Amino acid sequence: MKPFFISTAIPYVNAPGHLGHALEFIQADVIARYQRILGSKVFFLTGTDENSLKNVRAAEDLGISPKELVDKNSAKFQALKQPLNLSWDDFIRTTEERHFKGAQKLWLACKADIYKKTYAGLYCVGCEAFYEEDEIKDGRCPEHQVALERIEEENYFFKLSKYEKQLLELIESDKLRIVPASRKNEVVSFIRTGLKDICISRSAERAKGWGVQVPGDSSQIIWVWFDALPNYINALGYGEDGPRFQEFWEGEGTKLHVIGKGIIRFHAVYWSAMLLSAKLALPDTIFVHGYITVAGKKMSKSLGNVVDPFPLIEKYGADAVRYFLLREIPSAEDGDFTQEKFEERYNADLANGLGNLVARVLGLALEIKMYSPGDFVHATVQEALLKEAIEKAHKASSFAVEEFKFNDALLAIWELIAFCNQYIDQHHPWEASPNNWGGSKEKKIVGDLAATLQEIGNLLSPFLPDTAKEIVKECTLESEVRSNLFPRIWPSS
Repeated sequence: MKPFFISTAIPYVNAPGHLGHALEFIQADVIARYQRILGSKVFFLTGTDENSLKNVRAAEDLGISPKELVDKNSAKFQALKQPLNLSWDDFIRTTEERHFKGAQKLWLACKADIYKKTYAGLYCVGCEAFYEEDEIKDGRCPEHQVALERIEEENYFFKLSKYEKQLLELIESDKLRIVPASRKNEVVSFIRTGLKDICISRSAERAKGWGVQVPGDSSQIIWVWFDALPNYINALGYGEDGPRFQEFWEGEGTKLHVIGKGIIRFHAVYWSAMLLSAKLALPDTIFVHGYITVAGKKMSKSLGNVVDPFPLIEKYGADAVRYFLLREIPSAEDGDFTQEKFEERYNADLANGLGNLVARVLGLALEIKMYSPGDFVHATVQEALLKEAIEKAHKASSFAVEEFKFNDALLAIWELIAFCNQYIDQHHPWEASPNNWGGSKEKKIVGDLAATLQEIGNLLSPFLPDTAKEIVKECTLESEVRSNLFPRIWPSS
């Protein structure tokens, strides 16, 4: 079993999670489930970033302590696991002792590349990062479009510039693979402009004492990114040099980060340089997804258009939400959410497509009454055209998942679903003569469709795990009462 490590970014907990966070969790979950099916030994990690200055300020605004805020909001992120049927193996919080221990250990491992100086610069609390004058317009953060703060204090710096050539070679050669290519080009262009050393601490006074203390200097708190990025190895036991760290990070397995486009620089450049400095292994691949917009506008608390995933899940079910995000949102680009788009996709693909096929096939099987449950669930495909369609769907969906193109993978599966519905229409077994109903022709058609239905369930299992299980369960024919997988949504008016 080849080790396969996969992580999401760890979101800030200054506010509860939204649909954009759900998208990243679901994308990573699909990859983790797919790799488990292939036989990989998977470690799927997520967590929350709790030591940021924005958390301190959010707590102040609410009149509570930072600990109260992060405990409350971290719990809300963790609470997404069951409703969305996520399969992560560990959830790390950066306020945990294991994280503090690992973050300070990494600082010491990078000590040869760390120095102290006085610095003045423009800082975005939202990004938790300094920006150069040539990176901004009108004094505003390019990511959050808010006015930047001018900060001047004595801090520690990391020699990022030392690793410029090495990083460029690693990324251009795809030894550190960045997907999609457009994001790789973005990182390469950033490095080619020349890397400058980065500030990696802030005064304990400005941080209000919140965060990971710089080893040996109680007046300084580790910069949130230099603190947060090691979460990936700290969850594996880096602080104790544990066996899981050796197996999943330093070993010969795969290491994959799934992140949003706004934090690519921190992962591809800063994190990689930190690992090089500490003489640790680098990730193999960084997959970068886009954002969810709402009616064409970026999801934002200030705009009041943040979509809470919990009501959607409660109303439509986890698999319907998973399907929309994976099918409608291009995996590496921005995609739009509206209630109308959600319901249109649900009706067209889930109710009229998959749900209709399951109901038709199992309805025919029960009407013919020709199989015992065991015979039906172990049916095999005989028809050459169906075999060809199944093989095509398997190849196309597997290739698409390997390339992180989840929408293309689902499209390939739905082409098989459409083919099966057309197959029923073309062969119309219900038109057999009453005296011959349930004869050899009908048995062959329904048997082939039953076997194909189970193949569809297998294909869907990384994407819609509950639905895949339900299809297999329905194929046992243990009950003549059929469930409606995806009831059609009717207009409220």
